[in-house]
Amino acid sequence: MTARGRLLKMGAAPQNISRGEERIGMNKNETLKDGTAVVIRDLKLDDLEKLMAFYKTLPPDDRRYLKVDVTARDVVRRRILLTEQGNVDRLIALVGDNIVADGMLEVSRDDWSRHQGELRVIVDRAFRRRGLGLLMMRELHSLAVGRNIRKVVAKFMRPQEDARRICRALGFREESLLPDYVLDRTGAAQDLVIMTADIQEFWKEIESFYRATDWQRCQ
Repeated sequence: MTARGRLLKMGAAPQNISRGEERIGMNKNETLKDGTAVVIRDLKLDDLEKLMAFYKTLPPDDRRYLKVDVTARDVVRRRILLTEQGNVDRLIALVGDNIVADGMLEVSRDDWSRHQGELRVIVDRAFRRRGLGLLMMRELHSLAVGRNIRKVVAKFMRPQEDARRICRALGFREESLLPDYVLDRTGAAQDLVIMTADIQEFWKEIESFYRATDWQRCQ
């Protein structure tokens, strides 16, 4: 079986979803490279307390460069409710009853950029370099394909070098740098880096990770 075949077997087949159409929910059992069992599923409003607990475990340096203040309960609640608008998908990964990763796909609502989707993934530091981020990216890729997305976009503040390095490894390229364009949580101005990847090239890079490791042994 090819690496693509293994991935498709491991993941759900992409659902073709039109804007405004509700997709079937996700709830999947997966295994990390070290054998840890995780569940990847849709984020629900009932998960608010678990999500707040997850965000509180993030080191201040991680929270400093996020798009919103994830320590503000009302902000986090409103962003969960964005999924009801039809253009936002949210996924979480759980080990036991604890959230250890959060992922988002936000599809542009503008007609001229309706082929674009922005990706965001946050992983608990204790679960980094264990394959969880790749699993989240794989599932977000599946959702993007189902929404007929052709180009995925990631935005970072310049100090987020680790996240940018991972995106470069997955086929993203830096398209632009906007000096002093956004403010971090301390109020300091930061450069905004915009990265993009063709959806097919994004898949090829995910596939290459599986070919280069013994991941299938853990499945």
